[in-house]
Amino acid sequence: MAMVETMERSEDFVRLTDPFRRELLAHCYRMLGSVHDAEDLLQETMLRAWNSFGRFEGRSSLRTWLYRIATNACLRALEGRSRRPLPSGLGTSNSALDGPLRRPLPEVPWLQPIPDALIGFGPGGTDPADPAAVVASRAGVRLALVAALQYLPPRQRAVLILREVLDWRAAEVAELLGVSVFAVNSLLQRARAQIDQAALAEERVREPRDPRRRALLDSYAAAFEAGDMVAVSRLLARDVVLEMPPHPDWFSGRDAAVRFLSTRVLITSQRIRAVRTAANGQPALATYRLDPDGSLHAHSIQVLTLDQDGGAVTRINAFQDLSLFPVFGLERVRPAEERTSAGRGVAVDGPATGS
Repeated sequence: MAMVETMERSEDFVRLTDPFRRELLAHCYRMLGSVHDAEDLLQETMLRAWNSFGRFEGRSSLRTWLYRIATNACLRALEGRSRRPLPSGLGTSNSALDGPLRRPLPEVPWLQPIPDALIGFGPGGTDPADPAAVVASRAGVRLALVAALQYLPPRQRAVLILREVLDWRAAEVAELLGVSVFAVNSLLQRARAQIDQAALAEERVREPRDPRRRALLDSYAAAFEAGDMVAVSRLLARDVVLEMPPHPDWFSGRDAAVRFLSTRVLITSQRIRAVRTAANGQPALATYRLDPDGSLHAHSIQVLTLDQDGGAVTRINAFQDLSLFPVFGLERVRPAEERTSAGRGVAVDGPATGS
């Protein structure tokens, strides 16, 4: 009898909480800046919720109750941790391209991207029907925003996310955190004072099927694979930024980015293959290097920021973290089978595509 009751309780729990899993994962990701940590904290949240489910009295909504558990779990996880930066947050850009690059810093807990498919933007996702809501949802996980949030102390970060990203009322946030409305407003005021408001400005995010955005991604992938630096240069904004964690070096401006890519990355043509995907509500490419054995070996996940017209790439965040490939549903090694008649690799859609 007890086993039957437990199974029924488990089925009820899954049925009631499953609709919130993706948004809770996105919430944990905004708090932590790591897709791996966010997945761990989501599991901890669900375990804690399951253990307490029998005592849930419904005095607040189930959503608020789950967010309280998730937020408190993230706050505990952030105790004593340093922020997760991008290379551009650690110092000035590198203009001395003739010298050696600084060694990678694997000990730094770098910011990570999150696949769109995990938070409901990919195939089978839960994008709301309202286009304005789609824009707001995507803007809430933009890489620039998540990077900016890392500069805030954990409680200020939580308040800013709940108030300005999720649009909760001050009273709701106060109830969730167990503090007064005055304390919430004070934390929000201090958070706003400490963060660059430009980084938090909501960007106009275009729909994933937008033809110009898709054409730009296709052109960029093709130029990158062909090692065509003239074509790559035409697709970059004049003030483009290129960064490649775990390498601390980063480059600002089209000339510096093109020079680096042409001398350090795209040295010979037909060595790079690209797979389209999407991360943080932005277009992205998973890049592979073609080895002499004929296999493609994972190299980086490039998250691209486009200008508002979708006509140029303004930022390239190339994450050289091989542990990200399985998260995106991609193999670390894959056969080099896709070819055009010219013999160049084809940028094929990956399983986590959203562009």
